[in-house]
Amino acid sequence: MATIDISRSHTLAIDDAKKKAEELAKGMAEKFGIDWKWDGNTIRFDAPSGAAKGTKGEVSVTEKSVRVAIDLPFMLRVMKGTIESKVNEKLDSLLS
Repeated sequence: MATIDISRSHTLAIDDAKKKAEELAKGMAEKFGIDWKWDGNTIRFDAPSGAAKGTKGEVSVTEKSVRVAIDLPFMLRVMKGTIESKVNEKLDSLLS
């Protein structure tokens, strides 16, 4: 699997950073049909069906950073650059 791994530092309170991470997860759920759930300070997600089927990953939140790690299935590897760019844009807008 192709992996996307992006980290961003932030100056938000951890609860506010978690809200921003949840906004990211909700957006991915609406757009790509992923399922997600909180596990401590980490959102774990996967796509059991649809265009993103087989995609899985997590959004981890700490007091100083947010990290997005995504494992892409074979069929989406060609989209890695585009997906990575979109995640970067979304993180920039959420954490600025």
